[in-house]
Amino acid sequence: MADFYQTGVVTTLHQLTHNQVVRLEADLEKFARHRPIGLVLPALYSEFENLAMQRIVAELRQIKYLQRIVLSLGRATQEQYLKARSFFENFYTPVDIIWVDSPRMQSLLKRLEERGLSAGPDGKGRSCWLAYGLLLANRDCDVIALHDCDIVNYDRQMLARLCYPMAHPHLGFEFCKGFYARVTDRMHGRVTRLFMTPLIRTLEGMAAGNPFLRYLDSFRYALAGEFAMDINLARVNRIPADWGLEVGVLAEVFRNCAVARTCQVDLMDTYEHKHQALSADDRTKGLSRMVCDIAKSLFRTLAAEGVVFSSDDFRSVQIRYVRMAQDTIARYYADAMLNGLKFDRNAEEMAVQTFARSLRVAAQEFQEDPDGLPLIPNWNRVLSAIPEFFDMMLDAVTKDAREASRMTTA
Repeated sequence: MADFYQTGVVTTLHQLTHNQVVRLEADLEKFARHRPIGLVLPALYSEFENLAMQRIVAELRQIKYLQRIVLSLGRATQEQYLKARSFFENFYTPVDIIWVDSPRMQSLLKRLEERGLSAGPDGKGRSCWLAYGLLLANRDCDVIALHDCDIVNYDRQMLARLCYPMAHPHLGFEFCKGFYARVTDRMHGRVTRLFMTPLIRTLEGMAAGNPFLRYLDSFRYALAGEFAMDINLARVNRIPADWGLEVGVLAEVFRNCAVARTCQVDLMDTYEHKHQALSADDRTKGLSRMVCDIAKSLFRTLAAEGVVFSSDDFRSVQIRYVRMAQDTIARYYADAMLNGLKFDRNAEEMAVQTFARSLRVAAQEFQEDPDGLPLIPNWNRVLSAIPEFFDMMLDAVTKDAREASRMTTA
């Protein structure tokens, strides 16, 4: 059972009781009458070929408190788009599917490029951003929840716990981040355990009292892909299009939302999804690329907060990070031994070495190009430049759906 200790500056909501899904969903059905909830599912078509997605769809089919589900489907042919649609037939909740690769959606993305409003390259960031836009265009949701589509042990109570702090009329939260333990017979979550947390604490030692670093360090799983937010945050937040998405989202929430209105919630006892390869020999793939993008996102955010980095500072960061990560390995080793978990200490050390090389690359690339990949513009800016864009999105999604319906009934 979880503790009830409050750490850092972000309110922590613990899982102190179990099997509460019936009560939570009954409350959410009442709350949703006044605070309608939309769910965003960013997915690649390949995820529909896995058992995890089948389980997620089966669980979502039982939920009655959602106003709308938006699936942002990437890397799908027309035939695959039709197959993905079939998963959501006879759903209680209306499901809108954004076929990102459709000619209509690609035309809209091209129009944005022409107006200097790039939505970035294909990826999770762009998929999420498009889904936020569609929910804003429909104007019938006050809360947006989001979770990944590769969760092997998905349970609908997880979504209920994520939405509850946002929908409850008396709690007053505007952003809720999920957390959980990434444990099977061993500990997972290497990027969070061995990179993100040690790096944040390394930087805290060099920029003592920095409020953003203290804020980040308050999250138990800062890289979790599950969060919920007020619809107005989706309108004003800008987000990265690369692997720095989760850090970028937290940075925007820090800028646009009072810390007192931010919380994190324990979603489930353990969380299992697909594991990225370390890619120690190729920094353009896997966890090597991920930590590089995360580090650059973190450096840019701190620079925007007024933190100045010199070349000597970056050398110190790299050295200090390795020491901090090695100390962290010792802590997790003790934790694993007490709980009877498998623990490959050599593999943990190899991961830290790989992350340290990616950190060095991130520092070099940041110094050469501090701006890096531009953030996706917020929806207020898009509508200022193209006032009719929401209507165009709704039209594209509706026409793709109608065309699909004709093809499946022919």
